Amino acid sequence: MEFDEALTRHLKAIDERDVDGYLDTVHRDATLILPNGTLLTGKDEIARFHREWFADQDWSMSSETVRVNESGDSAFALLAVAYDDVDPEGTPYRKTYHLTLIFTRSDGRWLLVHDQNTFN
Repeated sequence: MEFDEALTRHLKAIDERDVDGYLDTVHRDATLILPNGTLLTGKDEIARFHREWFADQDWSMSSETVRVNESGDSAFALLAVAYDDVDPEGTPYRKTYHLTLIFTRSDGRWLLVHDQNTFN
């Protein structure tokens, strides 16, 4: 699988709230840093977070690719994201941020090893 296909598959799984499809794109030793600085380490922690997040039906997000670079068995994508949700009182809000996704090729498959969200 080419990197662009793997990236599309990863983002589609998020968009569709497909936990199993998402986790199939994540390396067992991956890390994720949330916009508030919380660090999640390993596929199990990341899975717990995404199961809860994907169960919430109030949010949506769209992204635009800013930059992609592939070199050997490593690749990254920088995305500009618009995230829409509602607060606990039901008031809609939008956050914009940059999302950096770093992948490694493992046994011929591109897997996410690092996900970093940074609010604008």
